[in-house]
Amino acid sequence: MSLSRLNSFLNGFLDDPSETEAAAGAGEMSGVLKRLETGTVLTLFYQKKSQRPERRNFQVRLKSRQVVWSRTPEKVEGDVDIREIKEIRPGKNSRDFERYPEDARKLDSALCFVVLYGIDFRLKTLSLAEDVNLWVAGLNWLLTDTQRSQTPLHIERWLRKQFDSMDRSREGSITPKDLKAMLPQVNYRVPNMRFLRDKLLVRKPLSSFFLLPNVDRPELCQITLYDFQKFLQYDQKEPWASDIAKVREFMCNYLRDPFSDMAEPFFQLDEVGGTLPSPPHPPTGLHLFLGVSASYRYLTGDQFSSESSLEAYSRCLRMGCRCIELDCWDGPDDLPIIYHGHTLTSKIKFLDVLHTIKEHAFVTSEFPVILSIEDHCSIVQQRNMAAHFKKVFGDMLLTKPVDVNADQLPSPAQLKKKILIKHKKLVEGNLYEEVSLASYSENDISNSIKNGILYLEDPIDHTWSPHYFVLTSNKIYYSEETSRYQSNEDEEETEQKELHFSEKWFHGKLGGGRDGRQIAEKLLHEYCTETGGKDGTFLVRESETFVGDYTLSFWRSGRVQHCRIHSRQEAGATKFYLTDNLVFDSLYSLICHYREVPLRCNEFEMRLTDPVPQPNAHESKEWYHANLTRLQAEHMLMRVPRDGAFLVRKRGEPNSYAISFRAEGKIKHCRIQQEGRLFMLGSSAEFESLLDLVSYYEKHPLYRKMKLRYPINEETLEKMGTAVRGRCPGWQPLRPPSTPTGLKALYDYKAQREDELSFCKQAIIHNVDKQDGGWWRGDYGGKKQLWFPANYVEEIMNTSGPEQDENSPLGNFLKGFVDVPSCHVGKCLKKQLLEKGGQMTHPSQSLDVATDTQEELNDWVAKIREATQNADARMQEGKIMERRKKIALELSELVVYCRPVPFDEEKIGTEKACYRDMSSFPETKAEKYANRGKGKKFLQYNRRQLSRIYPKGQRLDSSNYDPLPMWICGSQLVALNFQTPDKPMQLNQSLFMLGGRSGYVLQPDIMRDELFDPFDKSSLKHVEPITILGARHLPKNGRSIVCPFVEVEVCGSEFDNSKNKTDVVADNGLNAVWLLKQFVFDINNPEFAFLRFVVYEEDMFSDPNFLAQATFPVKGLKTGYRSVPLKNSYSEDLELASLLIHIEIVNAKVSKILAVSDRLLHPPLPDGHLRPRAMSCPWLKARVCNSAWTLLALTLASIYLEKGAAFTDKMWLWFSQGYKLKCN
Repeated sequence: MSLSRLNSFLNGFLDDPSETEAAAGAGEMSGVLKRLETGTVLTLFYQKKSQRPERRNFQVRLKSRQVVWSRTPEKVEGDVDIREIKEIRPGKNSRDFERYPEDARKLDSALCFVVLYGIDFRLKTLSLAEDVNLWVAGLNWLLTDTQRSQTPLHIERWLRKQFDSMDRSREGSITPKDLKAMLPQVNYRVPNMRFLRDKLLVRKPLSSFFLLPNVDRPELCQITLYDFQKFLQYDQKEPWASDIAKVREFMCNYLRDPFSDMAEPFFQLDEVGGTLPSPPHPPTGLHLFLGVSASYRYLTGDQFSSESSLEAYSRCLRMGCRCIELDCWDGPDDLPIIYHGHTLTSKIKFLDVLHTIKEHAFVTSEFPVILSIEDHCSIVQQRNMAAHFKKVFGDMLLTKPVDVNADQLPSPAQLKKKILIKHKKLVEGNLYEEVSLASYSENDISNSIKNGILYLEDPIDHTWSPHYFVLTSNKIYYSEETSRYQSNEDEEETEQKELHFSEKWFHGKLGGGRDGRQIAEKLLHEYCTETGGKDGTFLVRESETFVGDYTLSFWRSGRVQHCRIHSRQEAGATKFYLTDNLVFDSLYSLICHYREVPLRCNEFEMRLTDPVPQPNAHESKEWYHANLTRLQAEHMLMRVPRDGAFLVRKRGEPNSYAISFRAEGKIKHCRIQQEGRLFMLGSSAEFESLLDLVSYYEKHPLYRKMKLRYPINEETLEKMGTAVRGRCPGWQPLRPPSTPTGLKALYDYKAQREDELSFCKQAIIHNVDKQDGGWWRGDYGGKKQLWFPANYVEEIMNTSGPEQDENSPLGNFLKGFVDVPSCHVGKCLKKQLLEKGGQMTHPSQSLDVATDTQEELNDWVAKIREATQNADARMQEGKIMERRKKIALELSELVVYCRPVPFDEEKIGTEKACYRDMSSFPETKAEKYANRGKGKKFLQYNRRQLSRIYPKGQRLDSSNYDPLPMWICGSQLVALNFQTPDKPMQLNQSLFMLGGRSGYVLQPDIMRDELFDPFDKSSLKHVEPITILGARHLPKNGRSIVCPFVEVEVCGSEFDNSKNKTDVVADNGLNAVWLLKQFVFDINNPEFAFLRFVVYEEDMFSDPNFLAQATFPVKGLKTGYRSVPLKNSYSEDLELASLLIHIEIVNAKVSKILAVSDRLLHPPLPDGHLRPRAMSCPWLKARVCNSAWTLLALTLASIYLEKGAAFTDKMWLWFSQGYKLKCN
């Protein structure tokens, strides 16, 4: 909504425009919407295991388009943004109902429904009962209407949400203090309170409303129908804009609010940003299409410990995926189970998966779905699989050819709403399928003898950490430290229980006996004397009398009072309460509640206000050093070669500290400045105390992926045996003879003394003399027998280590391995630490390993001994067994078009190549064909037959490979891990956006040309000059205000790949503006080129951190000014986030002429910056000349703003005039 329209709304005390518009457009839905806004009582089934279903009041806030629920009117317990809803599912179809089956059984399934929402791959659920018809109908209408809403309404709703988040008392008013606390959350820095008061233009009396000056000058703010048509024709190069009726229709459709009913539509300048569209969308055999394909579609995370989930199947099918994998293994009741075999991934029922596929396969797209069956089942279970395919899918299942006389695959249109089975097919008369020996991989995790979690001792803190072990016939592989799979709800529950530990109001145990009460009273007296004694100032401490309970101490009417916080056990979980009728799941939840809702008793009613922080609590912490120099800190951390080692030290300057830590083998320092009560890390991350700072970065990365883990002091170093005094000068102990063992350096090390050895990471140290005390001697770089810390190196166990890492079943997770033939199992050395442990010994190294139970230990010992004795025989046996794979005839007969066969390069282009046959390739094998040498031949194969590419088995982290070379060579089914939000998956989402989420995209015509070579620069060349102008509403990571920059990249053929970036904009993520700077990309193969924008923030270490991205196929781009909607890493829309760019697309043949002409008209400016280009529209030119500021709508003119410009007129107008403002 424009400023003038907003002024009309505010001064006339009208209803919220979004609400009015919704009611006006709803028609018969208006009654439903009114009931939803009033609210109804529903039964909520929580995602947490420990929380029983409870009755809550649910209502829809039409003004902000949110579903909220609460126990009492004063406090909202949770909310869901309607724009994030992905599915509204009737019935009890969620795991939430399964957690309390007794309660769920009492409810009729027809009266239950589930809301799935979120902006990650793994969606959250809101499981509810009662009033199902009302809520399902209302939410479906609101979801559709919200998605259709134009930018002005989205902005109004966003502003409303920000205001409501501050207006906790629901009094319709906020304080400048509230506003100052909120603005950093939307990436806007407020230097001081005076800045706020100046911007808000507060006048007395506070109830009066007024207009900001000059916001309605029509010569500056109004864009007429004919001005806009001219802009579309000459700047945007839109051919349809020649028809004035279409331009009028476009403007009227955009202005969907009560103030736009006028004969001649017009725009306000702050409405133009949303009218800059993004790229839009533009029948033959199936083999000439590219299809969306997913690998391990049942997984929600990595491939050895994550959860297998039905929701993963439904999610990817609704995202348009048309080829999914079913990894089938023998299960109970003669029916298969689906999971990633021989791993810790959870198992799901085959039959449940079929019903899920049937329900969701054709919701988003009617085009065919291919089920790729990875069959590890017996004949009996294969027959049952075939029977259930027919029973569940019915007519959806394709069981015979569309045309028996056809000589090519049918088109997707001919296969609408059909499910195809991809599975090995028997040759007529055979009962076995012969498999090539090449298909058997010793290092495929599914062929492992045994795998699972075992424990290794951390050499620093001596805790036992879980590692994933894999036993094959000749090696035992083990991973870096991992963690047992824990579901999201379990993690949230654990975090919720422990949240109070990091809160500044929690003081733990204060003194002993009655001392705690006296210390609490003293702390409150001192704090209230200093701050003015505000009623409700409080702290929480452990109870001295009742174990497990707590005491709330607070200030009221000039004195300290104490109140017991009771605890009790319910269904195995601890609950907390002050009164019996209001119980909370955690201490943190209880305090949060009474900070918003008054605590009521007979004598008074009071809300908890300011928490009393612990006085200098950091001084007693093991990581704090009051007298330590930078050099001394580095010397201490050098002795701890582990990422996450850290300490905090006092600096010589007043109110200044520093945190020193190890990350990626390097030591880094960051200054912490105390400003009043706050501690500032870097330039904008604020914390109430040093404890808060350390606690925060123990849970969140401080530097890249590094979290604080090992607090370091002299005592820690003594325990590790690496303290300085552990090696006295001149002391020479008796030592064994030198061993000619090679060592590889894990980290850089710089000598601190003349008798020490300096080396870099990966250096090889020879002639090692192992000494006691944590220090060894060795030769490196021409220096002989100098000292170095032993924990900086590892022994070279195998010279082919790097190759072994690449081919191991653990891939990038690999930490080490042990050769089975030379391994023997010894006696447990550390029984006291866990129930049992085992020791595996290599000739040059021993490995102490622990298990959880005696049974698990015995099983591992037996399997290792068996493998040691039968290593060679087992490998040959495995290959022989694999060669003769039995296939049930009933299952074989269901395979019509997708018949997997070994890839035979000799058959390409001959009569032996059958269009019904297809081949599957792991990415490593596909890379041997998708290259300059064989790419043309591979493309020839794909013109007639299907090929499927899937990730190599070593990608246990579910990472993805680059799909572009495979697409360019015509491979139709390039399977990616949908659960991983990385660049390959974002390219995948972008490509299939061209197909309108149908799941298929027609290959470019040029790929059917016999002369086309995907690796030859023969395509028509394009030149694309791109200018990044501005950005708005960038997401916020962590505690700091972002300093963003944009990386612009062209991804495609190897000769088209190019990358560039803007400068960094300091401390502005709400509406960043960059100097005019043009990036030019030469693109030879635009059919398979992608233009990719990635917004990063520069953190305090000058490292880039991902914020948002947008990826588009080049062939879908348009010339002109374009508003680019930004997405998160999962390619889900970020609310209001966008870039403003200018793009030109020209043919290379005329680009030189254009360049010469431009240089004559506009000589270049210094530093490669551009002059503002000539504009055809007088309103735009006037806007540029006046350098006005309309920030949130991201208008065209926002690119010409000067640095340090003030906050948007609209935001200040909304917050200062939309409601009363309390000036406290």
